[in-house]
Amino acid sequence: MGFISPSPQPVEPSEFLQLPLRERIRLLAVHWVEDGFGTPRVLHIVYVLKMLGLYFGVGLWITAMTTAGVEFTDPSTWFDNIVVYQKLAVWLMLLEVIGLGGAFGPLCGHFVPMLGNIRYWIRPGTIRMAPWGRRVPFTGGDERTIVDVLLYLGVLASLAYPLLRSAEPIALLPQGTGPQELIPPAAFIPILVLMPLMGLRDKVIFLAARSEQYLPIMLFSATFGWLVTRDGASTADFVNLVVAFKIIICVVWIGAGVSKLGEHFINVVPPMVSNSPGQLNVVKRRHYRNAPEDLRPSRVAWFMAHVGGTTVEIAIPLVLLLTTNNTIALAGAVAMLIFHVFITSTFPLAVPLEWNVYFGYIAIVLWAGFGDGFDASVYNIWEFSEPLLLIPIFAVLCFGPVLGNLRPDLVSFLPSMRQYAGNWASAVWAMKPGVEERLNELPLVENQVDQLQRMQPMPYQKDDAEMTVQKALAWRSMHSQGRGLFSVLYEHLDDIEGRTVREGEFICNALLGWNFGDGHLHDERLVAAVQRRLNLQPGDLVVAYCESQAIPWANPPQAYRVIDAALGVVERGTWNVKDCVKEQPWLPNGPIPLEVTWAAEGYQRQQTLTSGSGQHA
Repeated sequence: MGFISPSPQPVEPSEFLQLPLRERIRLLAVHWVEDGFGTPRVLHIVYVLKMLGLYFGVGLWITAMTTAGVEFTDPSTWFDNIVVYQKLAVWLMLLEVIGLGGAFGPLCGHFVPMLGNIRYWIRPGTIRMAPWGRRVPFTGGDERTIVDVLLYLGVLASLAYPLLRSAEPIALLPQGTGPQELIPPAAFIPILVLMPLMGLRDKVIFLAARSEQYLPIMLFSATFGWLVTRDGASTADFVNLVVAFKIIICVVWIGAGVSKLGEHFINVVPPMVSNSPGQLNVVKRRHYRNAPEDLRPSRVAWFMAHVGGTTVEIAIPLVLLLTTNNTIALAGAVAMLIFHVFITSTFPLAVPLEWNVYFGYIAIVLWAGFGDGFDASVYNIWEFSEPLLLIPIFAVLCFGPVLGNLRPDLVSFLPSMRQYAGNWASAVWAMKPGVEERLNELPLVENQVDQLQRMQPMPYQKDDAEMTVQKALAWRSMHSQGRGLFSVLYEHLDDIEGRTVREGEFICNALLGWNFGDGHLHDERLVAAVQRRLNLQPGDLVVAYCESQAIPWANPPQAYRVIDAALGVVERGTWNVKDCVKEQPWLPNGPIPLEVTWAAEGYQRQQTLTSGSGQHA
């Protein structure tokens, strides 16, 4: 790839578009092995500047301006004060909800402009997604109103308030701990009220703010922070606050590690490493069994996934949570910093770069900070002065991950702590000619092919833009659920070669302004919202959708459904994940076996099931 130009396409775009879908996926999957998404290197510079400059640099500057104990020009103070944990969390949540954090830019389908989120959410008439609109009064409908806009602006203000509020010193601290400050606990109350209210009106904004990550920090900052600052506080109250902060980050790590058990995660690592601009091609190829013929994960990929990934995310946080030794605490914190630096270097799609910077940096603050006063024998879970309080703390933090693994249909993959685990609700949209262009009729919506043709300084030609957008299909096919989704489409549509086929996440970004791998945002509810606006005919828009696999390490069947925009859900069924992972991304042996469990009365597939692939609908 060039500095301002994308990597060359593997074949001429005009020739590529004449090929069958299966061959197009094969070509782009093979191309992905060494080139990834192929974005120009200048875009990686933009991401790095945003990550280090806007988030880390500006965030620390704001912290220094509002905190006596942190000096922007003295890096030694950046790790000494627990207030940086709070300030950077609030700053990052604000950036996320504006759209300047993860899900920003071309690696998430925002080409021109690179910003989604706020552009959509301050405009009445755009689509919103209420999670329980039929059950919670005053939340029904799918159109943004002036009330939603005002509520969103209130969320922005409620985040700016604790960020800009001066921190207050803590009087009682354990012996040897340097001066500490905290954001006044009451400053978190507005966001703790407004963000859940916003989430009831529009779950997209709630999830985009990464509420599952940052609201617990703010909740404990308000509750345990009040105990620290109240009259009659003791040194144990500050220890309890620090330990609560440690529990939050360890639950996130361990939850993410547990979610990587099973068949899915090993398929995530090769395409993720392939997208790394700084990785040697020989290293990228080593993550595949025998590229270009066999793109299934290699033993190297297995080691990186389950030793460098799963084991690290479970074992080291457990040690950090339980250790009373300073040396072990420092070693564990450095290990987690290296872990997050590696993830950041791969520029994963959805680009959660700032999140990784935050977690790596805060690991050092929590387990090796406080200047010379840090003592792991004091700041550890064994010194928590109210052991019974640990029960509600863990209950609150583990509720989402536990329920999300038992009933993934009820919980977004984000509060399920399934970050980049490969076990996601996903979808692929198949549209008849002209349907994608009609999506541009919706407020602010512009499909990615049109966006790429406006890219500066080097606009794409239409065929080249089309080929680039289809790289997202190849990326999906390299993951376990992609092979199931394409199998569903092949089994259902005899005209698939004449359709526009799109990755659901890219479609969702264009329609809602944000997506971060959560297929629940582009399931039948979003399809129905589109249908209400466009009045499509049966068969115009067909979506293959799959739910996350429940308790993946037990390997139950993975559920899918077929959605017709004009008819609703027309078929439900399952597939075996083991059948997915043993096939190549382009399914040279045909669709994997599907088991149909239900079909709408009178519904007929456009193509009957192939022999051995399940029951007839």
